[in-house]
Amino acid sequence: MLRSSPFGWTAQYMFGFYFNYGVYLPFWAVWLDALGIPAGDIGLLLGLGLGVRCFANMVLTPRVHRVEHLLPALRWLALFSLICCAAFVMVSGNLIALTAVIVLFNLLVGPVIPLSDSLANYYAKQGHLDYGRTRLWGSIAFIVGSTIAGLAAAELGSQVIPWVAMLGLGAALLLSLRQPTVLPAEAETQRMARPPLMGFLRDRRVLRFLLIVALLQGSHAAYYSFSAMYWKSIGYSEAISGYLWSFSVMAEIAVFAMSKRLFAGWSVAAMFRLAAAGVLLRWGLTATMTDLPMLVLTQALHGVTFAAAHLAAIRYIQHAESHQMVALQALYNALPLGAVMAALTTLSGWGYGWWGADVFWLMALMGLPVLLMKIDETPAEDAVPAREAV
Repeated sequence: MLRSSPFGWTAQYMFGFYFNYGVYLPFWAVWLDALGIPAGDIGLLLGLGLGVRCFANMVLTPRVHRVEHLLPALRWLALFSLICCAAFVMVSGNLIALTAVIVLFNLLVGPVIPLSDSLANYYAKQGHLDYGRTRLWGSIAFIVGSTIAGLAAAELGSQVIPWVAMLGLGAALLLSLRQPTVLPAEAETQRMARPPLMGFLRDRRVLRFLLIVALLQGSHAAYYSFSAMYWKSIGYSEAISGYLWSFSVMAEIAVFAMSKRLFAGWSVAAMFRLAAAGVLLRWGLTATMTDLPMLVLTQALHGVTFAAAHLAAIRYIQHAESHQMVALQALYNALPLGAVMAALTTLSGWGYGWWGADVFWLMALMGLPVLLMKIDETPAEDAVPAREAV
């Protein structure tokens, strides 16, 4: 019981972390709202957390550059994240202290996704696991976490939400204390050609790519932070919100599982435009329809607005030269999914406070430019000179 296969260790760690994420993403705004914090301030707090994650992934994550350091780093991150999650309960009555804990919590959990992905990729290259089957447990855990949090909040009240989140991190920490049967070990250090991150920002093709992804994924900002609050305001319980969130992730999993069959003959541009059309339809329906069957339909569109856009972005990055892929992946996670999402989450908080459900119309309009603008299939070749990475 004190040892685990590489697949078991990595999948179970991801399960624990994404369980926590499945509570934090849809229900932290509900918990903050129950504390009496205004919607605008909630948007600021959640947006600040996303901004901190962007900083962590740009500055802190690259410091864990050897595979031997991945296991201890993930263990320490799980421990300190769990402590921060417990601190949320202790400081819930103090807005300044709550802000400080949100900053520290996101500083700790920000690197977990890229570091756990790096560990899974290492083991996959060594033939010890299949990355897709491993990462799938993260999506399953998100469903389980959001469902349990919704049920618990409906029965026991919103104050239980941080306690449910602690379950996932506690499980991740305990399971991570086991030793994999195959320890990650780095071969003799090799010098790899890698372009500087900022050099890409001088390339128009890359800038267009980042703008497209920022518009498509950023359109989810109001949904991620305020959908559960909105659904509660129109009469749906936290349990229903949990089911709706779980259904959206099920749609995401289905698209990921069938992606080779669904998009075998599709270009990157066509996939991005499909996602843009989904953005217009999904958030337009969310802004106007309140019947439960229509909400279920909008959640099914998550497989288009999120999964298809993400698959298109990954395919775009895979089309790049090998020395460009790491830098593009870093920019993709740090800017559209980090900094831009943080800013839009903050704006969504103010928008939801002023306009209520009409804020989703702004999210819908973000798909329109993608339908009209030129979309490149690949980054420009040799747009950024390579340099030796230490």
